Amino acid sequence: MAAPDDTPDDIDALRAALAAEQVARREAEARASGAEALVLQLKLLIAKLKHDKFGASSERGRKLIDQLELQLDELVTAASEAATGAENPAPKDPTGDHPAPPARKPVRAPLPAHLPRERVVVPAPAACPCCGGKLSKLGEDITETLEVIPRQWKVVQTVRERFSCRSCEVITQPPAPFHPILRGRAGPNLLAMILEAKFGQHLPLNRQSDSYAREGIELSVSTIADWVGTCTAMLAPLVTLIDAHAMAAGRLHGDDTTVPLLAKGQTVTARVWTYVRDDRPFGGPAPPAAMFRYSRDRTGEHPQRHLAGYAGILQADAYAGFNELYMPGRKPGPITEAACWAHGRRKLFKLAEVARAPLAAEAVRRIDRIFDAERAINGLSAEQRLAVRQQDIAPLVVEMECWMREQYTRLSRHNDLAKAMHYMLTRWTAFTAFLKDGRICLTNNAAERALRGIALGRKSWLFAGSDRGGERAAAMYSLIVTAKLNDVDPRAWLADVLARIAGHPASQLHELLPWHWKTAQAQQAAAA
Repeated sequence: MAAPDDTPDDIDALRAALAAEQVARREAEARASGAEALVLQLKLLIAKLKHDKFGASSERGRKLIDQLELQLDELVTAASEAATGAENPAPKDPTGDHPAPPARKPVRAPLPAHLPRERVVVPAPAACPCCGGKLSKLGEDITETLEVIPRQWKVVQTVRERFSCRSCEVITQPPAPFHPILRGRAGPNLLAMILEAKFGQHLPLNRQSDSYAREGIELSVSTIADWVGTCTAMLAPLVTLIDAHAMAAGRLHGDDTTVPLLAKGQTVTARVWTYVRDDRPFGGPAPPAAMFRYSRDRTGEHPQRHLAGYAGILQADAYAGFNELYMPGRKPGPITEAACWAHGRRKLFKLAEVARAPLAAEAVRRIDRIFDAERAINGLSAEQRLAVRQQDIAPLVVEMECWMREQYTRLSRHNDLAKAMHYMLTRWTAFTAFLKDGRICLTNNAAERALRGIALGRKSWLFAGSDRGGERAAAMYSLIVTAKLNDVDPRAWLADVLARIAGHPASQLHELLPWHWKTAQAQQAAAA
């Protein structure tokens, strides 16, 4: 093969070109390995933050995760763009004409096995391109590509044939099947998709209407809103059953968050409350459930009305509106207060992180020792948890109380650290209630997780349209969050329930609750 005209003909020039090529290759490999190491580091950090239960506040943690994931997306996208759009060819091997192997990439996981496979065979030559001889198949190489099919719409025609008897001329026709909405044209899967998108993914109805219109389906906002209201009324009996199940718990997690409410010429701050039953930390067999309530303000009368018939344990923050629930003369009995260590830790952690206060850092370290000891007993029975707490954790709590009270006396009462310690010391009975009852958790994270979707979603739907809309949203949140707590797909569950609930016996309505529905689906799958 003839050498190109621009190839150097002296040995020194060749050596210089080879050395420059080797330097460029090492720099490219260093950049690739550095980017790969940074990607792995970011993925590990994101995984740790998502796994960390007892770190910084949930709001701050989510913002940090969002920032890291954005940084990771930008890094991977930039690296992919640079690799794809590179104008220089792959560097040649200095000892031959073969290109150097590309930089090593992480091994990709196989695509999900449950997805259907569409086989596309690339046409092979009919004869050998070299000599024209007959070809014999040796094997094949398969490359899998993940693809998506756009959402498909269809019209289901329910046909009821009429027959006439030739003997008596009586006309016979099968009865009309139940429909989720009387004289409505929406099927259960469509209704479930709308409900889950609005209350599960926080997608307003006007955006859903625009999305459907782009697909050639004209559904006005008023039509969809009418369907949502009808479905909410149909599902109300299930909401009542979920509320009763939650109120039967021996321990509840309680919390609330703000929701903007549209008022005359402005928005006002309303509230959504949640009361979560989750017995899994102490090995309880009862399925988890979440009860939601709406109110126009945050006065104490609302939780007192929500929990009027409850007399168990309430894990919550130090909201003064709960105080009436803890009074000894309350009927049907006083509620036991259990404070949240994550709230107490959060105030100290902020001072340790922002103000670099050594005493705050020491307080956080002592609290973290309690959390570390508590992790080992998560999921054990209440009796086992209580035994370990009294033996291993109680000494840590006593030691921390003595240390905190000693430090508190040395601080000015106007000091931020003194205020953070005062928050815990004045509620020490509530903070140490977990040492007397194995059912109590250290934190109120279960309620905060239940409210997380609302805290994020209100940025999308901007405000609740009315008090009735807030109540409707609370009811739907009870259904969707309870389904998620039981590892049930809310859309699939709602679709099946909407298709069956009209003809389902009222005495057997409990069979449609998420945990019973999940068991029935598993039994049907096993039988099939």
